[in-house]
Amino acid sequence: MAARGGGGHSDGDTVTGDGDMDAGDGDTAVGDCDKGAGDGDTASGVGRRGDGDVAAGVGRRGAGHPATGVGRYGTGDPATGVGRNSDGDIVSGVGRQVRWLVLVPLVACLAIAVPDLLVDRVPPLIVLLLIGPLLACVRLDVRHTVLACCWSAVLGLAMGLGDGTVRSLAFAVHWSALLVGCALTVYAARQRERLVATLAQAREVARITQEAILRPISRTLGGTQVCTRYHCVAGESTVGGDLYDVALTPYGLRVLVGDVRGHGLDALRLAAETITGFRELAYTAPDLTTLTGGLDARLTPELGPEDFVTAVLAEFAPGEVRLVNCGHPAPLRAGHRIELLEPLVPTSPLGLRPDPRQYRVRLQPGDRLLLYTDGLTEARDPEGAPFPLLGEAALALREPLPEAALHTLYARLIAHTGTALADDLALVLCQPVQAPLHIPVPMP
Repeated sequence: MAARGGGGHSDGDTVTGDGDMDAGDGDTAVGDCDKGAGDGDTASGVGRRGDGDVAAGVGRRGAGHPATGVGRYGTGDPATGVGRNSDGDIVSGVGRQVRWLVLVPLVACLAIAVPDLLVDRVPPLIVLLLIGPLLACVRLDVRHTVLACCWSAVLGLAMGLGDGTVRSLAFAVHWSALLVGCALTVYAARQRERLVATLAQAREVARITQEAILRPISRTLGGTQVCTRYHCVAGESTVGGDLYDVALTPYGLRVLVGDVRGHGLDALRLAAETITGFRELAYTAPDLTTLTGGLDARLTPELGPEDFVTAVLAEFAPGEVRLVNCGHPAPLRAGHRIELLEPLVPTSPLGLRPDPRQYRVRLQPGDRLLLYTDGLTEARDPEGAPFPLLGEAALALREPLPEAALHTLYARLIAHTGTALADDLALVLCQPVQAPLHIPVPMP
């Protein structure tokens, strides 16, 4: 087998790199890596520059959960008019969009009552005053529905007084029907308010659960800076078919990036199963090939006849990273040069009986390793041209901070497509941190 970059080789392994290092134990070596400094622990939502913990209302910059109205600049649930600003403070009362809705049922009732009050020949329309409370109970809360009901009852009574029928049996029947209808609209508004609150709570629980499955990361783990960015194309979910996870194991830092075939709930279920399997096996499997085989054995019974999961696994060691690629886009190494780290022997995805082969990549100081999903490589501009990954990555990864680098790469991707992404996207940026040089201080 050939060797490049001055590295020796033994045991039939191929070595590729920019420095001197031996490859052995049946592995293949190549060479380079990535950066990922952290601004804090994203699980607590503190120290993030754009994605904090919405449940705590901390660290978000105006992008909250639309269902719960949390973490947004003064806008919340339009049905309840309750939200939070970007600092997590509760904004009570109705917002500007809700205030004008309060006037709609009141004006509707007034439009029905005025003809009867002004023209004697108009037939009595008392029951039609129920339109106002009905409109209120559909979009407004209980308090404003009660207001619309009181307004309708007062106008109905005024109509009876105006035409002198207030003491008649017909008026009593019509006005009683109006009051019963108003009571029912208040009950309906109360039930709708409870359902909205229950749905908002369920969505918040789902969001927190999804973040537990797919944890945002921006920190140093085992001597390697790791930073992630994730985009889910499904608006009702924060987790899609793309996945990633990291584990600090006795064998070093291990990273998983994968992509489940398809979208929707089935893809979310398989993504969660893949992450769960990785977390269970990463700490006990002695090498990546064993870990990959265990993942495949765990996922195969859960997959349909046409389902599979592409994945790339990385294990960081001093001066190198070990990789296993199962049908996934090749990792990108950014250092003295930009290159894709393709495996020498292609391997089928998980669920299709892969024969995993581990290969090794040399890492020089300052090298960065970008792991990603096909949402990056398959993005197209309006003319159908693919995203120029190597050129754009070379520009974006010059940013000194890993979060800034991923933000720049994502911004350039959006600029290329000219619209929102049509596929899920997971980005993981890694860079080994140089250990500080300890100089002994002489004792006086």
